[in-house]
Amino acid sequence: MSEPSPGTLYLVGTPIGNVEDLSPRAQRILAEVDLIAAEDTRHTQGLLSRFSIHRPLVSYHDHNKERRTPELVEKLQAGSSVAIVSDAGSPGISDPAFTLVRAAVDAGVPVVPVPGASSALCALEVSGLPTDRFAFEGFLPRRAARRRARIEELRRDPRTLIFFESPHRLRESLRDLAEAWGERPASISRELTKKFEETRRGTLPSLLQWVEATPPRGEFVLVVGGAPRAAEDQEEGD
Repeated sequence: MSEPSPGTLYLVGTPIGNVEDLSPRAQRILAEVDLIAAEDTRHTQGLLSRFSIHRPLVSYHDHNKERRTPELVEKLQAGSSVAIVSDAGSPGISDPAFTLVRAAVDAGVPVVPVPGASSALCALEVSGLPTDRFAFEGFLPRRAARRRARIEELRRDPRTLIFFESPHRLRESLRDLAEAWGERPASISRELTKKFEETRRGTLPSLLQWVEATPPRGEFVLVVGGAPRAAEDQEEGD
């Protein structure tokens, strides 16, 4: 069946840094849908221009999603094909596209993924930590008390854990993690797929020292090893 199909919502993954990661299929879908919903239309317009794609754009973000969602679902039910993109990576992962996906599913609208780069999976791949079992935790809570409570909830989880973190909260999150979990192995990745891509590996305390000595810039993916199996088994036997 040819794509795009009428009345279908396409979740189009966009590059997390390197524009060459926009797949041929993603380019074709974006060039042929009736409408593109974008988290930041100016950012997305720049990407589309790189590939000579000219389609109608509407904004879809946290501040207008409650109003925009029924409008887009109505267009989809009327037969329009719609693509939704985030500023970088896969829409619906820690971004407002989830609200539209849920509404489309509830309305019986077909939802089709068009895969692209994922900073969470890229950071996991290069971390050197176990990849057979992992959990994506998104952003830790902003408030210190809630953040520490969430960290305590995760303390015994044996899976490799993946977090997003902003530059102005990275130090505080690392400090709380190091205090709660000690010498866990971890990695920090930033600027993935870009010219100054960097991944630092070590323990939570050593990475905290690095961040405190030379505060890095950019958006970060923090990957932390799971609870040691021996410690988990010991706690279960207590």
